[in-house]
Amino acid sequence: MGQDGPEGPVGPAAGTAHATGAGTSHGLPATETGSGATATGTGTTTGTGSAATQAPAPVPHPGRTPATPNGTTPQATALNLLVIEDDPVGPFTVSELLHTAGTRVRIRTARNLTEAERLLTDDVNCILLDLALPGRDPDDELAALRALLRLAPRHAVLALTASTHAERAAEAVRVGAQDYLFRDELDGRLLSRAIRYAVERKRADTAQYKLAESRLRAQENARLERGLLPTPLLDGSDLRFAARYRPGRSRALLGGDFYDTVRTPDGTVHAMIGDVCGHGPDEAALGVELRIAWRALTLAGLCGDALLTTLQQVLEHERDDDEIFATLCTVDIAPDGRRAELSLAGHPAPLIARAGSPASLLAYESGGPALGLLPQTRWPRRRVELGDAWSLLMYTDGLIEGRTGVGNQRLGQEGMTEMVNRLLTTGLGGEALLEAAVTEARELNGGELTDDVAVLLLERTRPGDRPAP
Repeated sequence: MGQDGPEGPVGPAAGTAHATGAGTSHGLPATETGSGATATGTGTTTGTGSAATQAPAPVPHPGRTPATPNGTTPQATALNLLVIEDDPVGPFTVSELLHTAGTRVRIRTARNLTEAERLLTDDVNCILLDLALPGRDPDDELAALRALLRLAPRHAVLALTASTHAERAAEAVRVGAQDYLFRDELDGRLLSRAIRYAVERKRADTAQYKLAESRLRAQENARLERGLLPTPLLDGSDLRFAARYRPGRSRALLGGDFYDTVRTPDGTVHAMIGDVCGHGPDEAALGVELRIAWRALTLAGLCGDALLTTLQQVLEHERDDDEIFATLCTVDIAPDGRRAELSLAGHPAPLIARAGSPASLLAYESGGPALGLLPQTRWPRRRVELGDAWSLLMYTDGLIEGRTGVGNQRLGQEGMTEMVNRLLTTGLGGEALLEAAVTEARELNGGELTDDVAVLLLERTRPGDRPAP
């Protein structure tokens, strides 16, 4: 009695499926060809005396383990094998070998790569390719294998050849096959083991490739983000520069905060620090655009209100959402280093520590709104006296919005001022001061700060009085 298996023939070829057999057997494979499909297997015989009833064995679904009649699940998982050889019914019969090994494998056969392409579906686990296919390129014995690897880059491939062609077999593995088999040494158990080994090795190779690709992408992203961080242009200035940057995004080098410092030909040192609301990759990209625009406009001679107005236009054209805004603080230090012009666009005021005096916030009552909030607004500048020796600390709100460990209390500007004064009494300055400040803010928060943090320090000392780095 003949009938289709649970799924019927596999592959696009038209044909009729037949089931035949005698006696008791488990896991006899099905065989399909490019012109039709044949399910060959033995059922389970029941009855007494000469009367016997044979039930056709079910064809296993690829990747699914069928249950046995008593409800248990066999340990072996069925696999789909595509065999590509020009004479699938000749002296070498894969079905017979696998039957001998008792392996549950569903077999499809194709005489060439054209037929194989029609039978090659996602449920094929492994491909067995005869390297002796007719029509080979005389200059490339592995042309068929190379073509198959391009046709089926995600499938495991076994190369089949004669034992007298050991070099060709080894070269097949170097080209991309997972393993090779010698036709004249082949048996069912060896083929069964080779199929499962090839499938697992292909999975491992794919996972390793994805891991290497992910690492390469991460390295490229890291190089890109490092390249986007600013290099201060302070040649000819006697000011000392230091900065610390810590993005809020996990495993990122760049966030929505940005800063820069340049010296123009007239000797003025221009510094700025800003913060795009949010701390995702889009905000990071927008921060980089604003920083580069600021540098270009500053070197072109713009400053104060004209500069901020132009930056707002850049922001409005580049942002993805009309609700995106950015805060900004700019300081233009005179060539003699004793005074500066300060502009604030919704940003916290800098901290200044003059020689012989504790650090304090620069008073500023008339700052303008953040960039992107109000059209046609103004940003006034205020002159600030710095003195002979000073340290100017510019920062983003990520530093002051961390908690202090006392309830929900945040560090705030007052807490930051007290912390910096305490660190200054220990003799810290430059990068050491910034590192200590960021570290203490993180410790007070009880863990990593969730927002981006950027801190910039400019210092001017009296001649012959250089602070420790």
